[in-house]
Amino acid sequence: MTRQASLVTFALFLFGLLSGPLDVQAQTPTVEQRAILPSAWDLTRAPAISSLTLAPDGKHLAAVTSPDGINRYVSVWETANPSKPPTVLGAAKTDIWGVSFIKNDRLGVRVQQLFTIGSTRTHIGKLLITDLEGKRWTSALPEKQTNSAIDDYYNSQGTAVILDRLYDDPKHIMVEDRTQGDVYKVDVYANAAERVARGSSQFGGLQVDRTGQLRARSEVNFENGNIYLAVWLRNPVTGAWEEHFRSFAKNRNLVDVVGFTKDPNIIYISKRPEGGDKTQVFEYDIAARKILEPVFAHKLFDASGPIFTTAGDLVGFDYEAEKGRTFWTDDRLAAIAKSLKVSLKQSDQTIAWTDTASGAQAKLSYAPDASVEIIDWTDDLKYIVVQREGPSLPPEYYLLTDGSKLSLLGRSRPNLDLKAIGPSRLVQYTARDGLMIPAFLHLPPEALYGKGPYPAIVLPHGGPSARDNYNWDFSSWTTYFTSRGYVVIQPQFRGSVGWGEKLARAGDAQWGLTMQDDNDDAAKWLVAQGYADKNRMALFGYSYGGYTGYLAAIRPNGLYQCSVAGAGVAQIKRFQGETYDNRFLREFQRPTIDGVDPLGNVDKVSIPIFVYHGDRDQTVKIEESRKFVAALKAAGKPYKYLEIPDMGHQFNLWGPKDGETQLLEIEKFFKTDCKPGGL
Repeated sequence: MTRQASLVTFALFLFGLLSGPLDVQAQTPTVEQRAILPSAWDLTRAPAISSLTLAPDGKHLAAVTSPDGINRYVSVWETANPSKPPTVLGAAKTDIWGVSFIKNDRLGVRVQQLFTIGSTRTHIGKLLITDLEGKRWTSALPEKQTNSAIDDYYNSQGTAVILDRLYDDPKHIMVEDRTQGDVYKVDVYANAAERVARGSSQFGGLQVDRTGQLRARSEVNFENGNIYLAVWLRNPVTGAWEEHFRSFAKNRNLVDVVGFTKDPNIIYISKRPEGGDKTQVFEYDIAARKILEPVFAHKLFDASGPIFTTAGDLVGFDYEAEKGRTFWTDDRLAAIAKSLKVSLKQSDQTIAWTDTASGAQAKLSYAPDASVEIIDWTDDLKYIVVQREGPSLPPEYYLLTDGSKLSLLGRSRPNLDLKAIGPSRLVQYTARDGLMIPAFLHLPPEALYGKGPYPAIVLPHGGPSARDNYNWDFSSWTTYFTSRGYVVIQPQFRGSVGWGEKLARAGDAQWGLTMQDDNDDAAKWLVAQGYADKNRMALFGYSYGGYTGYLAAIRPNGLYQCSVAGAGVAQIKRFQGETYDNRFLREFQRPTIDGVDPLGNVDKVSIPIFVYHGDRDQTVKIEESRKFVAALKAAGKPYKYLEIPDMGHQFNLWGPKDGETQLLEIEKFFKTDCKPGGL
């Protein structure tokens, strides 16, 4: 279905074509002008534009757009006529979260909606396929006929995953049904699917190359009682499946197939070298059963995998740093990326960096304010989509045409006054046992709040086998509170991934112990550096971070005046059993999840705590918060509790109003309940 007329003005605003050289800084108000603080709604409303994608032939560009911050649509432009109003598509009764081209004239649209069956209140997601005018919408896999509500529930789950878009095939894509493990060749025009591989209890993780050939699969099995994940590869000569790698859960060094070359005998794998700290990418010779020399490695950070054109040509590698970065091996893309940084005024800074594993000193260059990235392109490089963003700059998007004409496509949050958002920095601090901990420091704007010290918030991430990235904060937690005069630090505490194996493994079974020490040491570092007022400090976290919020209230260290725990784990043993529905991953994660149990230590709570949870959370069940709050009440401890209706666990399961509620309620708690006299 289309809604072209009603959104034409908004769409023209989004695709505000610029001519001549860009002067991005000239569009930013000077610090002397009066700053307008962003409201919670300004920061949590749906982005005006996001999820940009180019058609393989370059004739069209699509994006998710939102004129009101609540409803999301898909807008489709002709790249050759960007001033022409786009076609605007909407999927009935669903919320659109992402879009990508799967053929030149077909879009894959990720949608979701609320779903309730019996006592289970959750969200469901689906992958839909539509044409460029939105005249016909179909599921990525044809709907199955069911006879019961339970079957309806499983049938409705968003289990269709595109394995390959088959750019050389004009009609088909490869899709996996994650419920059954079956793989289908789907005709995106006829809404017909042919099963090419049947799932089984023994094998999963099927991977296909760009021609649609099944080339890799995984198997979970046991050897002498030890569980392992095996990688099976198809012999390029005989077509027979053969086992090539066994990764034992206890070793926690998985071999992962990350790409296929045009030579069917050579693939790319990722793993850590024996005794190494960082993941590297290697070529692997299937016939010789030999791992060749690494094709990409970084001395400070984990490598991720290769990047290919739609034609299957290698053009670069992704790796983890302060954020996901790309190393371009293609000379043309490397040159374009370099010139874009100049055109869009990326200002790099070199800092001293200590490798956590070796202690070696290095120089690290990064962009403290905003970085420029190529996010999509056509193989002929006629059209390139560019993103510019940073912790203090919401994403903005540009189109580079013919290597010379740079046009503004749109800003995700065009109405924000950037003077009200302070600067950010990549830092390191030394934990009490000598381990170097990376962190992201977010400061209030000095023009509004002076040089400090400021009231402070320590903000540990979720996971905990996860990490933060030096990007615009999708939750707006850092941005909102720095605009209110707080300094915020995001410690990448031990147990965080992407910074090397030593830091990750240092968190084994250290929930509430040395992992919590790292968060407390971040608070002490803020005070020592003059950023924080030691009498005005709080810890706030969500998910695993919510667990740390419980522990901040329990630990008798006197660092914090209050804490906030969003969707936190209160019972470690229960969480150990429910973390994964995959036996291998449960075994793989077993060494990491253990430590201090919050529910058994409620009597030690010594500061006010705010607990909140979404009532559709299926990752950390709301019973965790309810039990902890009931124990707080029984023990006579000071607390505030909030259940947010229809909110799930992950960010994509929040509505814009859910994010707004969190910011407003946390701010209110800091002002009125955080002793003594408010934060």
